[in-house]
Amino acid sequence: MQLSVIILNYNVRYFLEQCVLSVQKALEGIDGEIIVVDNNSPDDSCAMMAQRFPDVQLIAQKENAGFPIGNNVGVARAKGKYVCILNPDTVVGEETFHKLFAFVSTQQNLGITGVKMIDGTGNFLPESKRGTPTPWVAMSKIAGLYKVFPKLSLFNKYYAQHLDENTTGQTDILTGAFMFMERELYRSVGGFDEDYFMYGEDVDISYTVLKAGKKNMYYPGTSILHYKGESTVRDKTYMKRFNDAMQEFYRKHFKKSAAFDLFMKTSVSFFVIAKKNKKTVVIQPEEYLLFSKEESLKEHLEKTTGKKVIRLAEYKQTMLFSAKNSHKKRIEVIFDNEMLSFGEIITIMECHKNQGYTFKIKPAGCNFILGSNNSNGRGSVLTW
Repeated sequence: MQLSVIILNYNVRYFLEQCVLSVQKALEGIDGEIIVVDNNSPDDSCAMMAQRFPDVQLIAQKENAGFPIGNNVGVARAKGKYVCILNPDTVVGEETFHKLFAFVSTQQNLGITGVKMIDGTGNFLPESKRGTPTPWVAMSKIAGLYKVFPKLSLFNKYYAQHLDENTTGQTDILTGAFMFMERELYRSVGGFDEDYFMYGEDVDISYTVLKAGKKNMYYPGTSILHYKGESTVRDKTYMKRFNDAMQEFYRKHFKKSAAFDLFMKTSVSFFVIAKKNKKTVVIQPEEYLLFSKEESLKEHLEKTTGKKVIRLAEYKQTMLFSAKNSHKKRIEVIFDNEMLSFGEIITIMECHKNQGYTFKIKPAGCNFILGSNNSNGRGSVLTW
């Protein structure tokens, strides 16, 4: 078997359904399997999987034991030469794995491969490629110095800014939202370190692979969608877990830094205060632009949202520009996956980022639309 895709899920039933649909499409023509490990979700994720995807391997855990243990359980069941660790709040294009296989076949001494990730607004996620977070690198990131001095190597190592987002190259650290590697490599380095719970385990395994003499690669020849906020809500708990994870990483690989420890504790305090004072403003769309061949879907959305829905039965590069220029309103674009492939949707989102649109997807065969307008918070799901 060529590939095993491991998806660890916790309480994101609708995003999981869309993710599995996209992976099924991406595995066409590949000898592969999907393994979903559910960390005792309180929602109906397991029931949905059993009903919608009876041929997908489902491992229902009795407790939420964390990210490393859940993925290690999944890989232990895998049969593929390669494994892909994949978040449930992601969408892969139909060509993603085909392109990856073509790429890795040209590489020698390869460790982990990551791809270009975009968020729900079509914008590049800089954590697609990262440097080793030594105490100095982590502090320069948390202090925002990488934004102030993006060209200075002293400050720009956290997000590996020596590499452009569209340039293939070596990078130290890759994100656990998408990691592609040989299964034997995963096993030889011990998989994810189970001393972590969430956050830091991807840094640890990436660095461990580097220490084993392998090279980690960032490959932007294919893009995936990562809503991110579904698994990484930026709150007090996140900051504490991030701090704990970094401390564990330094304990294992570097000398512990008292200065960094003090800096992190201070940063957490400022973060919590800022969060309390910051109000999230939700701006509702004034109009919807639906790419679908189904008139009934348009009618249903108008009834559900109470807003005007413009339906277009085909996509051309100029359509969104025309809609924006003629209406000058806050427009939410809804893609019907029955009409457009996941790969096409991802490409369109990238092309029209930062143009005032928000984006949602109706996955094929589903009675919901979902998406996210902010990578720091949870997305939204509209069901019927």
